[in-house]
Amino acid sequence: MYPEELVAPMRQELTAVGFKELKNANDVKDILALKGATLLVVNSVCGCAAGTARPGVLLSLRNAKIPVNLSTAFAGVDTEATQAARAEMVPFPPSSPSIALFKDGELVHMLERHHIEGRSAEMIANNLIGAYDEFC
Repeated sequence: MYPEELVAPMRQELTAVGFKELKNANDVKDILALKGATLLVVNSVCGCAAGTARPGVLLSLRNAKIPVNLSTAFAGVDTEATQAARAEMVPFPPSSPSIALFKDGELVHMLERHHIEGRSAEMIANNLIGAYDEFC
């Protein structure tokens, strides 16, 4: 588990633009019960989260169509929420960071760590924008 003072700035990159923090399994259940598109970011302290995942997510939100529900759980900190979120991302194996788009509670698009590593923030944003245009 990472100390809160380490992860706080990384959390704030997403919460500052309206992402709801998921702390436990009930939070995950509640966010996925909402109608419409829900973006769920499993945040991480790794370099690819800082360098491309979070910046890519933020860039993607400039699109005309975006998810109505924005949420995040922090791997290594929000353990219960992260496990519950990953259970909803099956058949994809656990990875962090990861970015999932749900439509009315059903997983419709997924970016695993291997889709994030080595990609630019713009590439990640464009990938997400394609999913937003289709599902939002």
